[in-house]
Amino acid sequence: MIDIHLLRNEPERVKTNCRRRGCEVDLDVLCRKDAEYVGLIREVEELRAERNQLSKECKDKPEARERVRAIKEEVAVKEKRQEEVKAEVDAGLAWLPNFLAEDVPSGGTDADNTLLRLCGEKPAFAFQPLDHQDLGDRLGIIDTARGAKVAQAGYYYWRGAGAQLTQAMFFWAQRALVERGFTLFMSPCLAKERTLFGTGYLPFFADQTYKLAGEDLSLIGTSEQTLVGYHADETLEAATLPLRYTSYTPCFRTEAGSYGKVNRGIFRVHQFHKVEQIIFCRPEESAACHEECLANEEYLLRQLGLPYRVVLVCDGDMGAPGYRKYDIEAWYPGFGNYREVTSNTNLTDFQARRLGIRYTDKATGQKGFVHTISATGVTDRVVCAILENYQQPDGSVIVPEVLRPFTGFDRITP
Repeated sequence: MIDIHLLRNEPERVKTNCRRRGCEVDLDVLCRKDAEYVGLIREVEELRAERNQLSKECKDKPEARERVRAIKEEVAVKEKRQEEVKAEVDAGLAWLPNFLAEDVPSGGTDADNTLLRLCGEKPAFAFQPLDHQDLGDRLGIIDTARGAKVAQAGYYYWRGAGAQLTQAMFFWAQRALVERGFTLFMSPCLAKERTLFGTGYLPFFADQTYKLAGEDLSLIGTSEQTLVGYHADETLEAATLPLRYTSYTPCFRTEAGSYGKVNRGIFRVHQFHKVEQIIFCRPEESAACHEECLANEEYLLRQLGLPYRVVLVCDGDMGAPGYRKYDIEAWYPGFGNYREVTSNTNLTDFQARRLGIRYTDKATGQKGFVHTISATGVTDRVVCAILENYQQPDGSVIVPEVLRPFTGFDRITP
């Protein structure tokens, strides 16, 4: 949610941002509705002031009593209209995107993202490398056929050594983030509509959400939703900030609109698993916290020995709540290209305004809305990259050294 005062005082700035971000809200209509709302507030206040003044004269002046009754009826009408207009204004505001950082590149798709750096050495193979789906089939560690049988296409099983490798990576990543100052959570996998709205997933990504029939609950698409919602309607003490939270959960997305994208294997699925990073901070800290999360993502990938590249995401590839976003794309030799494995977004105060998450500094009196950072730690996609980068001529896959204490083996063999 943007600050309503920006719409009132800098409408052209808001219009420019909306045009750039493809927002279709008619801002002229919204501004007129907001002006009507502000006018109604003023009129009601004036009528109440008049009523209060006349109330002192009611005992001696019958005409004053008549006017007080008339004012009461007029106020009721205007308050009803005020509620209606406010609902219309709020509905329009809900669709306005966050503002963008100055260095966000322009573009329509991920092809327009700006490459910042390439890291790591791509493995050299004396054979044609397989993709993770073929490797999973040959090693018996990924089963998409039975996933589709018991659920539908887009669901899958990690099996045997594959499940052990995946769980090892998730446990190792959580431990690494805790060592870097994050508090570990086990969080709900369901959230109310208000939580999804507050974190910016509604109304922008409603078609990505699995809603439970007859309930004010939906399956989460990321633990960002429940971790950020954790502090809804709270005022945090500035001295405690930044707060760093992490959680491992299954995540559920319909993947609506993904038709035509590369869907082979388990790269784009309806259920996946993720370790998330969330930071609550003061506004002046958010740029540094954004970089901190990126450093954590890169640390994890370097420890796993995966080649990757970092890109600054363009406006057309960034969700409406985002202010500035990095993606990290790992190298997939079986696929023959880089593919996104983590994302990291500075959301400024967009989520905090919608959820009412404030901070106050008792020492200085400073107060305001916190900023939030949402960043991936690792997902199943990272395991897929491990399989493709560590495959051997005999069909086996070597386990990255940092994961071996948690798997109990150093190689997965056919």
